[in-house]
Amino acid sequence: MTQQEQLVSLMQAHQAGVWRYLRMLGCQPSQADDLTQEVFISVMQKPFDDHGRASTAAYLRLAAKHAFIDSLRSAGAKLAVGNLDEADAAWAEVTPEEDNDRRQDALRLCLEQLPERARKAVQLRYADDADGARIAAALETSEDGVKALLARTRGQLRECIERKLEARHE
Repeated sequence: MTQQEQLVSLMQAHQAGVWRYLRMLGCQPSQADDLTQEVFISVMQKPFDDHGRASTAAYLRLAAKHAFIDSLRSAGAKLAVGNLDEADAAWAEVTPEEDNDRRQDALRLCLEQLPERARKAVQLRYADDADGARIAAALETSEDGVKALLARTRGQLRECIERKLEARHE
């Protein structure tokens, strides 16, 4: 397999996870896109030894974290690296590598099952990064109504995902 084929394979396996990790650290979607590309470009320029999916994912997360820190420094932002370390630990706890793809599949199925209003609120908040006022206007409700709807919806999604993951283990 050529180096280019290896990179393509690596990106197919890990690009979405790196992007989600960067979003969890606090990147806006466009910044996460840019930093994800930087991570894979750096891997292409300085290859590493692949020791399995989990260690590769950990290596790529570390590279992404450093790219994010570098971007904050170059923007003159103050760093709270302790918060990034806590975020990294939280990520590892809630996204075990072996279940990550299954969790994403379960999430997609659960999103499809949501009522239209809840699905629209989730789309606006998490895909479009809309604030409470914009979501409230789109749904013709109050900001408190949006907060309550999103809290209920997150709970429903959490329960639905857990049910789907448990069903696959049986």
